[in-house]
Amino acid sequence: MLQIVDISYAIAGNPLFDGASATIPAGHKVGIVGRNGAGKTTLFRLIRGQLTLDGGSISVPARARIGGVSQEAPGTELSLLETVLAADEERAALLGDTSDDPDRIAEVQTRLADIDAWSGEARASAILKGLGFTKEEQAMPCSAFSGGWRMRVALAGVLFAQPDLLLLDEPTNYLDLEGALWLESYLARYPHTVLIISHDRGLLNRAVDHILHLEGRELTLYSGGYDAFARARAETRAVQAAAAKKQEAQRAHLQAFVDRFKAKASKAKQAQSRVKMLERMETIRMPEDAARTVFSFPEPEDLSPPIVNLDNAAVGYGGAPVLSRLSLRIDQDDRIALLGRNGEGKSTLSKLLSGKLQACEGRVTASSKLRIGYFAQHQVDELHADETPLQHLRRERPEEAPPKLRARLASFGLMAEQAETVVAKLSGGQKARLSLLLATLDAPHLLILDEPTNHLDIESREALVEALTAYSGAVVLVSHDMHLLSLVADRLWLVKDGRVAPYEGDLESYRALLLTGEEKPAKTEKPAKKPLTHDQVKDLRSEVRRCEARLAKIEEMRDKLATKLADPELYEQARAGELGTWQKKYAEVMEGLDRAEAMWVAAAERLERAEAG
Repeated sequence: MLQIVDISYAIAGNPLFDGASATIPAGHKVGIVGRNGAGKTTLFRLIRGQLTLDGGSISVPARARIGGVSQEAPGTELSLLETVLAADEERAALLGDTSDDPDRIAEVQTRLADIDAWSGEARASAILKGLGFTKEEQAMPCSAFSGGWRMRVALAGVLFAQPDLLLLDEPTNYLDLEGALWLESYLARYPHTVLIISHDRGLLNRAVDHILHLEGRELTLYSGGYDAFARARAETRAVQAAAAKKQEAQRAHLQAFVDRFKAKASKAKQAQSRVKMLERMETIRMPEDAARTVFSFPEPEDLSPPIVNLDNAAVGYGGAPVLSRLSLRIDQDDRIALLGRNGEGKSTLSKLLSGKLQACEGRVTASSKLRIGYFAQHQVDELHADETPLQHLRRERPEEAPPKLRARLASFGLMAEQAETVVAKLSGGQKARLSLLLATLDAPHLLILDEPTNHLDIESREALVEALTAYSGAVVLVSHDMHLLSLVADRLWLVKDGRVAPYEGDLESYRALLLTGEEKPAKTEKPAKKPLTHDQVKDLRSEVRRCEARLAKIEEMRDKLATKLADPELYEQARAGELGTWQKKYAEVMEGLDRAEAMWVAAAERLERAEAG
C-alpha cells in the first residue's frame, strides 16, 4: 500500500502540493492526470525519495522495490537482451553468487526458483519483442540504436525487473501503435502496483482501474478508467457550480438587507446579524475552467480529385525498394490511418507522399496546385532552441505585421508569454504546437502527421481531433493514439511485407490481431452486392460528414436552449407567453435532433456496407 498523507511541497515559493493525501492499495493500477505543470512528475520524484517533502509523509511497505524508467537510456556495448536481464539486480546477484556454503547454495537456489529466474531469458525476450525488437536486434549492442529505441530498452528493463511499485511517466511517447497496445495489455496483467502518468486516453481506459487527479494542490482518487473519471468530474463540477451560484444569490440577498437597513435604528440589530452571517459563510468557489485548448488550421481551396495518385510505384533509399507495387489514390476529403508494425515502411510511405522521397519505379502524379503539410516528431527537436516562436514565424512570413503573427500563434494556443519565450524553455507540448503551426501555415490540401500527439495533453489531443474533423484537406495519420485514430480516420491502410493495401477490418479487429494474432470474427453478412465505385463511396463519405455537421449544429442549438430554460430568471421575469415560446422552440429542436440522428445513422450504415462490400 502506498500512503500519501497531508503532503506539502513548493518549488521556488510556488506550492505544488498543500495538504494532499491519497491511499493506493497494493495491486491497483492508477493513472495520474492533471494539467501540465500541476506536479505529476514531481510527485513521482517525491515517492522515490529524490526530493524532500516540506511537510507530511509518503510511505510504502518495508522492503518494497520502487522502479521506473531512468532519464538516461542505456548506450553500452551490452546486447539488448543482456541489458534487460541485468535490470533485475536481485536475479543478477543471485546468479553471480559463488558461495561454497551448502546452506547458502540452498538458499540461493530456493530464491532463484521463487523469482522464476530460469525463465528470465524467455521473459526478457518476450518483453523486447512486444516493444518492437526482433530476435536479431535483441543480440545487438545498445549503442547501435538511437535514443528513442534505447528508451524502449530501458522500459523493457524495468518491466522485466517487476518492482512492487512501478512508476511510468508518459511511456507511450517513444512507442508506436503496436508497442503501445502491447504495453496496455502487459500493464493490465502486471502483478503489482502501477502508477502511470499518461495523456493517452486509450491506455487510461484499458490499463488502469483508478485515476488519481492532481488539481488545486490536492489529490483525489477516482474509481474506473479515464472516461469514468471524466463523467464523475463533470458531475462534481456541475454540483459545485450550482452550489456556488446559489450561495452567491444568498450573499446578494443578505448584503441587500444590510445595505438597506444598516442606517435604521429599528433594523440595526437584524442588519448586524446578517453581517455576521456573511462573515461566517464559508465561500463556495466556482470551479475554475481550463483555458480553451485550440488548434485552428487554415482552410485550403478545393482541388479536383484525386489530389495524389500512385500507379505501380516503388520507393526506397537507394538499394532494394522498401515498398513496391503501390497503386493508391488520395482525395481531398480522405482521412487515412497508416497501420503496420514498426519497420514495415509507414514513415517511408509518408515521405513519398510528402515529396521528401522520390519514387524509384512507377509513377506518382499530384495536382499542380497541391500544397502538402508534413509533421513528424523529429521536427520538434529541430526547432531553433535559441529563438522564440515569434522569430520562427517571422522567418516564414517576413511580410506580415507582428499582430498578425501573434494572432497565428494564439490560434494554436501559444499566447503572448509563449510567443516571446525561447524554444529551449518551452514545454514539449508547446514545441509540438509550434511545429504543427509551421506545418499548416500554407493551408495544405494534404496534411501528413507522424505521431502528432506526443507531448500533447488530453485537452490538446481533443482539440486536435476537433481541428482535424473540421479541416477540409486530406489527412494521413501515423499514431499510437487509438482514440485519435478512431475519431479521425475513416480509411485504414495496412503497410506490410513491402505492400500497402486497404485494411478490411476496423481498429478493434486490428488491435485484436496485434495482441492475439487473430482478428475478431467478422459479422455474418448477406451475400455481397455489386461493389460501389470509388466516386460512389466518396459521395457516401461526404453525406456522412454533412449529416455529422448538421447534427453538431442542432446539438449546439439544443444546448443553448437548455441553458436558457435552466436559467431561474426566465421563470421569474418572463412576460406572458415568453416561457411557452422558449419551451416550444426546445421541443422543435429536439424533434429535429431525432430526425438528424436517424439520417446520420442511415448514412453511416450505408457507408459501412459500401466499404465492407
